[in-house]
This record gives sequence, structure tokens and C-alpha cells, in this order.
Amino acid sequence: MKKLVFLAASALLLVGCQSTPLTPQAASIMVSPNPSVPQGCKYLGQVIGNQGNFFTGGFTSNKNLEQGAINDMKNQASQLGANYIQMITDRAGVTGSGSMDMNSGFGSSSEQETNVTYTGNAYKCPPSVFGQ
Repeated sequence: MKKLVFLAASALLLVGCQSTPLTPQAASIMVSPNPSVPQGCKYLGQVIGNQGNFFTGGFTSNKNLEQGAINDMKNQASQLGANYIQMITDRAGVTGSGSMDMNSGFGSSSEQETNVTYTGNAYKCPPSVFGQ
């Protein structure tokens, strides 16, 4: 029984270390930090992409946290029929711990990024916006 619990926990940690997979339909969606939306684009809705949490975030690289949040946002936008995302906000959650040596008065702390959240507006733009 202990081996089964250990194997299940190990599998969860490994899955937690990978970024959210990008669906084939979302692969061509453009994400831009530009505050102005290209001419002729139709607003479809807001999307929020997230990767990581308190438990798995510490075992996931910052690169995978950020890529997973982008992929999550693109996957949601593709379900709306979008091909362009205007990035609105980006937030990274940081979890830390600290300790204090009462004799010396010195302390130590450590922090690490444990989750990333991106918010964007999804649009359907004409092919001419992308030079097609």
C-alpha cells in the first residue's frame, strides 16, 4: 500500500513539473502585449491562463510555469474561435519561508515562483492582420 501511495505521489509531481500542453488548434494563436488591437478584429471574450499552485509550483521550472500559463490561455482562446490575444496582465505568485536565529538575531529566507497567471482579451482577426 505504501508503494502505491509513493508511486501515485511521484506521478503527480512529475505531471506538475510539465507545462500545460498546447492543443493543435491553439498553436497558431498570436499573443501580443501591444495595448492597441489591430484594425478589424472582433472581441470574443476574456481568457485567463494559469500554471502552478502551492503544491506543484515548487517542482516546476519558471519556464514551464510561464509556458503553461500561455498555453492555457491559448487553449481557451481557441475554444472561443480566436486567433489573437491581447495580453492584459501577468502575475507570478511567490511562496517563501524564513527562519530566525534567536541567538544571533540573523535570519534567512527563501522564496520561489510557484504559479503564473496571465489575463488577456481574445479576438478573431482577419487574415490580413497577419500578412496573409
